[in-house]
Amino acid sequence: MTKEELWRALLAQIQFNISQANFATWFRNTEIISQKEGELIVSVPNNFSKEWLTSKYHKLILKTLHGLDHEIKGVKYEVVHSNSKVKPFEPSQAEVDQLEFQQFKINKETNLNPRYTFENFIIGPFNELSHAATQAVCKNPGFTYNPLFIYGGVGLGKTHLLQAVGNEIVKNFPSKKVKYLSSEKFTSEVVNSIRNHDVEKLKSSNRSVDVLIIDDVQFIAGKEKTQEEFFHTFNALYEKNKQIILSSDRSPKAISALEERLCSRFEGGMITDISLPDFETRIAILKMKAQEKKIDVAPQVLEYIASNIKKNIRELEGALSQVVVYQNVNNCSLDLEKAKVLLKNIISSPYKKITPKKIIQNVAEFYDLKGADLFRLSRKKEIVRPRQIAMYLLREELKSSFPSIGRKFGGKDHTTAIYACKKISKEIENDNKFKEEFELIKQLIYR
Repeated sequence: MTKEELWRALLAQIQFNISQANFATWFRNTEIISQKEGELIVSVPNNFSKEWLTSKYHKLILKTLHGLDHEIKGVKYEVVHSNSKVKPFEPSQAEVDQLEFQQFKINKETNLNPRYTFENFIIGPFNELSHAATQAVCKNPGFTYNPLFIYGGVGLGKTHLLQAVGNEIVKNFPSKKVKYLSSEKFTSEVVNSIRNHDVEKLKSSNRSVDVLIIDDVQFIAGKEKTQEEFFHTFNALYEKNKQIILSSDRSPKAISALEERLCSRFEGGMITDISLPDFETRIAILKMKAQEKKIDVAPQVLEYIASNIKKNIRELEGALSQVVVYQNVNNCSLDLEKAKVLLKNIISSPYKKITPKKIIQNVAEFYDLKGADLFRLSRKKEIVRPRQIAMYLLREELKSSFPSIGRKFGGKDHTTAIYACKKISKEIENDNKFKEEFELIKQLIYR
């Protein structure tokens, strides 16, 4: 692999790990100017870039380069004089097509991305009910399953499905006005309208649509003004038989700090969940993505990825993209052994990733608490239940002893930890709704 190919491969992978803004700022005017005895010299445009790459990105750069070429042991950064010409990194058209670096044009009226369609959405046992519900909505928006509430863990395809519905309705009913918003965007609109004293304009905009799609609606919880505006918008649309489609990472009842009246509205229509994809579906997803990128990947490599990444479709695509980069740069197929080396930073045992701190933090965040709240001497249900769940996870996922669990939570007796674990275990067995809630928490911990 030449210096240029090596650096191009590194840049392609770096783009998956940092924001576009940071990539453009720190990596575009860089290249390898020397490669000798396992050490690379990388040119940078100024001292500030040199210091920033050294302090912030050096470990990532070295780790990625070593994954591409095991002989690389070190990297140094050198400021290029102003009269030197450094060719900025620009992906070739083939790479643009293969790696999807280009930004798809978002429709400014609907906020929909045209790449999300039903044609490239893989259906499996884990999402077939949600898919069937969206198909029904597309045929008769406003009158079938209204509202439609879809929930499931991170990276399982909720956004794809929601946007596919919007694009399908636009295609089938050109006269209908469709609007897709993330909950953060909706909140931002509410805040700006209050600041600019034009709330009526916002009301008119959101209540004049035929189909309103809100993604990750759980993030409006705890935001009083946003919830109030959404409640009135919901009612105005519902009364006119306008279609409302919502997604969340949990069921309505599991969204802490969500107003009861909103929870009641959400539960008034059709609620479906998207669970974890099975092995066959994960293979199908990888094959479809490889076909989209117009590249052949060895079946053993696809099976390796599908066997080791089980909880997040987005991570599946990320692993496949690294394989695509490698094969494009090296102009050869990747065998299983090389794939294991290339993907070792993505595929690793979950027990190496998970820690007691991560368990406590994610359980607390799921219930809109702070990690410190779980250690408080409180008998309130909103504290006790998450604490018991955290204890159970420490026991089941990390095999912590009951005495150590008790000590971790303020020096409690080991019998408290035993009681908590038995209680949560019984609830998981007997309460399907709680079981779904618990699985969502686990997905957050392992993401």
